[in-house]
Amino acid sequence: MGRLEAKAAIVTGGTRGIGSAIARSFAREGADVMLCGRKPDGVQKAVAELQGLAGRVTGIPCHVGKPEDLNTLVETAMREFGKVDILVNNAATNVAQGPCLTFDEGQFDKMVEVNLKSTFRLVKLVAPAMIERGGGSIINIASIAGIRPQFESLLYSMTKAALIMMTKSYAVEFGPRGVRVNAIAPGLIQTVLSEFFWKDPEKSAKLMSLQPIQHLGQPAEVAEIAVMLAAEESSYLTGQTITVDGGRLLAW
Repeated sequence: MGRLEAKAAIVTGGTRGIGSAIARSFAREGADVMLCGRKPDGVQKAVAELQGLAGRVTGIPCHVGKPEDLNTLVETAMREFGKVDILVNNAATNVAQGPCLTFDEGQFDKMVEVNLKSTFRLVKLVAPAMIERGGGSIINIASIAGIRPQFESLLYSMTKAALIMMTKSYAVEFGPRGVRVNAIAPGLIQTVLSEFFWKDPEKSAKLMSLQPIQHLGQPAEVAEIAVMLAAEESSYLTGQTITVDGGRLLAW
């Protein structure tokens, strides 16, 4: 029997990278999974690749920066599964990389809309039913950039730091009602979002040299922590931010 048998999950940004790995690991452990991504063809491809696992995987296109899309996402999950036991807020963007004084308000607003408001909105949609049932797990995918600032990445670091504080605030309020809220702060993971840092072999090697564990992190290594946080074995764990960074923060 899988660790997430009879559970139902929503995973945002589930068509590639960390989100796809989480969806796969959840389904392997028996959960039914509703994933989403912005592009319909990407959703179809991701769902097709995750068939045949212990849990059922389905998905819909969804732009997490649009409230109406989030409403549809949750309504569809409720119609398909009848409940949502696990919410993974993984979808994120990084539209601004460079000196902080070069960023404009449009970039600021977009980063907040996608990286923070999407979580705020989804929690408001999903948490009340979790509270009513007396159980649930919310997992927010943050970043070590939210713990120590990433150079020339003000907006990304700022939003991930805020996401960590949101996690703690939700945990304080929801814990007495049976709902746990935790965050995962990955270091450098081999995804499209982070390819600026790892695609160049010289840059990647330099970054790896700063880590006690000197290999490029893989999405599956983050996904296994998400499984642990979603499962009942973490019933005494809430309000925490678990770093999955090969020890990178130890060297900063």
